[in-house]
Amino acid sequence: MSRHTGDAGRVEVEPMPGYVDFITRASSVWVGVWRDCGNCGVELSTRTLLDNAYITWTEVALFFFCTYLWTLVRRGLTECLFMPLAHWCRLMPKDAAKMPESAWKLVFYTMSWSYSTYLLFFSSYSFFHDPPSVFYNWKSGMPVPTNIAIAYLMQGSFYAHSIYATFYMDTWRKDSAVMVVHHIITLALISFSYAFRYHNVGILVLFLHDIGDIQLEFIKLNIYLKSRGGGYHRLNDILSDVVSVSFSITWFLFRLYWFPLKVLFTTCVSSLQFVPNIPFYFFFNALLFMLLLMNIYWFLFIVVFIVKVLKMKEVNDVREYEDSSLAAARLHRDPRAENGDDVGHHSAAQGKHVQNGVKEKSL
Repeated sequence: MSRHTGDAGRVEVEPMPGYVDFITRASSVWVGVWRDCGNCGVELSTRTLLDNAYITWTEVALFFFCTYLWTLVRRGLTECLFMPLAHWCRLMPKDAAKMPESAWKLVFYTMSWSYSTYLLFFSSYSFFHDPPSVFYNWKSGMPVPTNIAIAYLMQGSFYAHSIYATFYMDTWRKDSAVMVVHHIITLALISFSYAFRYHNVGILVLFLHDIGDIQLEFIKLNIYLKSRGGGYHRLNDILSDVVSVSFSITWFLFRLYWFPLKVLFTTCVSSLQFVPNIPFYFFFNALLFMLLLMNIYWFLFIVVFIVKVLKMKEVNDVREYEDSSLAAARLHRDPRAENGDDVGHHSAAQGKHVQNGVKEKSL
């Protein structure tokens, strides 16, 4: 993926590597860098941090202010818009309790992904088509363009809010602990990449990850809406099925194909070609690899979801804890459960699922 300049001065981009090329070259570079790092340790890390990290107290204050602001905005939208909308749609109690969370995330991720799409495809940045360009002319302490700084402030404060929201506002799921780890890693990547001026890489990472969240929340909203009013609404069912297929393909393409082969190859291999003594090389790449492992972990949930669809079973969020009363009804084939009675919905809504900043959680 190195940069080549022809006789006419055009910049030619080396084709994106395959998985085998990525693994072999990245591992070879990692081993080589590790062997050459004879004086690596706490002292060098501290000195590198002090010499290369740039962030102002004004930026820190804006970060905490926006984190608090996201929480207020979510509470306001939940109480004034999302909950009344769920009541107006006559959603089942369990679905009505979870709908505001999905609606909130759909709004944010649509907004954030649209902005990152604008930066990558409708401005002067060529990071997607030429990933190594994220390191062209890189300098320690270089100024961050205002349009990228806005994206970083918006995303960083949102993930800080999301750590709080996972515990106190969201539905608690089987993967919620992993979600907290994900938010912490993402926040660390956003914060440190901004401070060390790896913001170009960060915009590409955010673009590749946000689109999956948009589709996931859209699917969940249609699943809630298809049984509104105690009936069956075919349009919402079709939309959830169609977007589920799109979501599976998009997850693999963006997070398991482009992310490792565009981002990780660039940060592991190409970065050293343009910045031989790049600060915190192992630290940032380790965080990015952890993000990749979590993407693989969640892809397993997607596979389970697809298998359930193919077997024509009842499809729920496979990450959800099943309420004990609903499970018992299914075990004994309670006619009310099979006929769509909302007994299970109602009991689940009173359990550990109810969140969205309106009712307290009982874990």
